[in-house]
Amino acid sequence: MENQDQLDPIHWRCLNESIWSLTPAVQVVSLRLLRKLTDQAWAQDTLGMIDPDIMVVEWADDTDTGVVDEVHKDANGQVLQQGDTVVLIQDLNVKGANFTAKRGTAVRRITLVNGNPEQIEGRVNDQNIVILTKYVKKVRLNRPVLFRYRCLCAGNKS
Repeated sequence: MENQDQLDPIHWRCLNESIWSLTPAVQVVSLRLLRKLTDQAWAQDTLGMIDPDIMVVEWADDTDTGVVDEVHKDANGQVLQQGDTVVLIQDLNVKGANFTAKRGTAVRRITLVNGNPEQIEGRVNDQNIVILTKYVKKVRLNRPVLFRYRCLCAGNKS
């Protein structure tokens, strides 16, 4: 929760009832908020009266905000990472420039755009451009090489 200094303690008195909910997620949120309002006597009283399940306490103590990191994926659903090489799967008109990025163009060392998992940045024709991930596919480098072995049998003279 942001702006903790602007919490209105009177508004949060509803936590007296919500802490008793049978839903663990509601108990966790209530417990976290009550802990932030410990300067209020009613919040201290409520914290003193409850005995939450150990799972609820561990969940409330967890500092993870539950925000999942954004995952950039190409047109085929492959996860893209910083520095990957991708190939354009269709011609793209580049806004603000006088060229079209052609299908099959390799974009090396891409940069992932923070805050938008549908965009990447890369260099095409010596210009940095923003590319939508639905128009690229990841290039797999270092594929295992399959070798053909000839069977040198007694009857095979080739």
